[in-house]
Amino acid sequence: MPYISLNPATNKIIKTYTSWDSSHLATALEQAYSTQQIWRQTTFAERATHMHRVATLLHERAAEYGKLMAIEMGKPLREACAEAEKCALICDYYAVHAQHFLQDEAIQSDAGKSYVSYDPLGVVLGVMPWNFPFLQVIRFSAPALMAGNGCVLKHASNVPQCALALEQLFRDAGFPPQLFTTLMIEAADVAEVIASHHVHAVTLTGSEAAGREVAAHAGQHLKKCVLELGGSDAFVVLKDADLELAATHAVKSRFLNCGQSCIAAKRIIPVAEIADEFMFLFVKKTTELKMGDPLSEFTQLGPLARLDLREGLHQQVTDSIAQGAQAILGCKPIAGEGTFYPPSILDQVTAKTRAYHEELFGPVAAVIRAANEEEAIHIANDTRFGLGSSIWSRDSERAEKIARQIRAGSSFINGMVKSDPRLPFGGIKSSGFGRELSYHGIREFINVKTVWIR
Repeated sequence: MPYISLNPATNKIIKTYTSWDSSHLATALEQAYSTQQIWRQTTFAERATHMHRVATLLHERAAEYGKLMAIEMGKPLREACAEAEKCALICDYYAVHAQHFLQDEAIQSDAGKSYVSYDPLGVVLGVMPWNFPFLQVIRFSAPALMAGNGCVLKHASNVPQCALALEQLFRDAGFPPQLFTTLMIEAADVAEVIASHHVHAVTLTGSEAAGREVAAHAGQHLKKCVLELGGSDAFVVLKDADLELAATHAVKSRFLNCGQSCIAAKRIIPVAEIADEFMFLFVKKTTELKMGDPLSEFTQLGPLARLDLREGLHQQVTDSIAQGAQAILGCKPIAGEGTFYPPSILDQVTAKTRAYHEELFGPVAAVIRAANEEEAIHIANDTRFGLGSSIWSRDSERAEKIARQIRAGSSFINGMVKSDPRLPFGGIKSSGFGRELSYHGIREFINVKTVWIR
């Protein structure tokens, strides 16, 4: 089957690519392994030189890469260029800090000398999604390469141009050819890659279903894996919150990237005392969003990435309305070319609706009103997901106590959930396991080795 690069704003095919056969794949994996065996012997200084060069090229090519993301998956140009710039930040961060994060750690024991070394594991397979086509790849590859590993990428099938541009980026920065390789393979071929003795670990960002399948294959072959899966983040608004600030960030967090973000504020939970006032502000600010051509610098919402995604989202919306939720804004696909869906708000969402229990991966906010603070905490935890959460209150000390009660990989107080290379990123429950970013992320794919000397 071919890879198809299709513009979701026009539904027109841009380019097609032929998928690799098993022989091509086997050769690529062997070359990646052979290259990594040499790369693991390089110094951190040498690795950092190339990684800083990646960051420089990302800055220089931000407009070029931004346009590519806008055309291939519909991300508004401003957001796409910002994504390229954030990738550069991550590359520079690991170029500067990798050696410190992985330096030998002296341990007092019964030995004359003992320490822990952090050695590269080998070749890491990254199975990556389309919603942040550059950022997701850089988040796993920058630390992996700085640690001395090699990387092979199975990117989402609808962003092949982004995938190949990333491979060329690393080559242009002076990394050895084949150290970072884009695998032009089908999803069904991922199991073969995990099974290969040339691959030593796998990281996936994607759906629960994909996570379960990858984890099963990794477990079968005793390969380390990290999973960053779906999320349905709670956005809790308490009675003493700055409602203007909370509503502004609720709009930004829910509708960034047309709502196609695992850490978007998908469940808006205002307490009863301020729910009506908050909703007035939230609806007003949402109606001000500008949807349109992702290549326009004024566009804030582009199309959804694929037609099937829009159809699935709308089914969740119509089912939720039939189950008692109220459509306050939008909630109907936009007719015409492209896969556009308007910024939408469902109010009166309860445990009887799909919107309460499922991740809505698109521009639809589910508002779940809480009687009080205690119920808000219960609702925030009443989900199989556990990626991020945010709490809004003028009493930051009180909000911090609430944050520690919410079961998620992160809690942000008076700020929207976001990734930061200085902070670990990941989830619990059905949102996956393991961490990206910070020193936690670079230590996921290394051999923590004890050395004991008498």
